[in-house]
Amino acid sequence: MTDPSRSPLRIVLAEDSMLLREGLVRLFDEAGFETVAAYGEADSLLAALDDTRPDLAVLDVRMPPTFRDEGVRAAIELRRRMPSVGVLLLSQYVEGTYAHELLSSGEGGMGYLLKDRVASLDELEDAVERVSEGGTVLDPQVVRELLSRRSDPLASLTPREREVMELMAEGRTNAGIAKQLFIGVGAVEKNVTSIFQKLGLEDSGTDHRRVLAVLTWLQR
Repeated sequence: MTDPSRSPLRIVLAEDSMLLREGLVRLFDEAGFETVAAYGEADSLLAALDDTRPDLAVLDVRMPPTFRDEGVRAAIELRRRMPSVGVLLLSQYVEGTYAHELLSSGEGGMGYLLKDRVASLDELEDAVERVSEGGTVLDPQVVRELLSRRSDPLASLTPREREVMELMAEGRTNAGIAKQLFIGVGAVEKNVTSIFQKLGLEDSGTDHRRVLAVLTWLQR
């Protein structure tokens, strides 16, 4: 339970479902926390950090505009700007690639719970308090998903890198990939370089790294 003698925990919330967002605000209020701001998407939460100065951020993973990984990417950026702020991801999905990046630092003050598996409001309140105090709270399903990805060399690729990799496998040049994805050739080159690094494909001067990368992709 929240200690009434201390200042209320300051929470910022990003959740695109209006009903769930309002429900969480009410829950946090009843638990003795202070929701200083609640948003329907992650960019607004990041833009207001200097004003809200939260102790903890609670974010959904998939939010506008693409409903893919906005929340967890925002969490990574938040921790880069304010390492002392706790982060609790609350989602229906396990976004393994970015979640691994977020958790790999080994720092505390992190949590990732699946909405459908939160058994009680007391469990959520306990998770908020533990994360705010520097602890780590992970749903067992999240742990299993992250462990299953450790042996897969492709698991560390970001969604954009996977798109680039798939187009590479189709035999497209960097210019062709850029045209297909509506991005610059320079951006494609950066993604390709990152792919080579993540797959451990060093430039030996003889092996064709692009071919080796494609072979790895096709063998998945």
